[in-house]
Amino acid sequence: MGDIVQFPWQQEAIIRHTQRLLRSYQHWMGQSLFDLTMAPAELAQELFVAPFVVVSHGTEPDPIFNYGNQKALELWELSWEEFTQMPSRKSAEEVVQEERNRLLAETVSKGFSHYSGVRISSTGKRFHIENGIIWNVLNEQNQQCGQAALFWQWKFV
Repeated sequence: MGDIVQFPWQQEAIIRHTQRLLRSYQHWMGQSLFDLTMAPAELAQELFVAPFVVVSHGTEPDPIFNYGNQKALELWELSWEEFTQMPSRKSAEEVVQEERNRLLAETVSKGFSHYSGVRISSTGKRFHIENGIIWNVLNEQNQQCGQAALFWQWKFV
């Protein structure tokens, strides 16, 4: 396994994406997850190894995950390559898709939303997320380029 596969946070595109994630979080939440004056590559590593889950998807008609930190990869039981090829809707069971879609639409209009809900790993393990946050990811021109989610608390159900 090469460094790019083993350490996605070292890729230039992921370093840039991490900047977008963190700056967008600060924009919507009014606080920072990390000291944003740190070097971009260092911030990318810090977010990837953080003790909380962070995921994001793009703006495709059926959005694909474009980021998952180490905690997310462990929780969903997927490699970086597998996770970043998966439609984000597959992180939730069919029975909660309508609520998930409503929440994502609400986030588009409000900028961020708080949520709790059940999600499912690649092997079928169900877990309940508590006190999650979803926010719109903004690019350098302040245009929405995706959505991200963060949560500290989950329990298997």
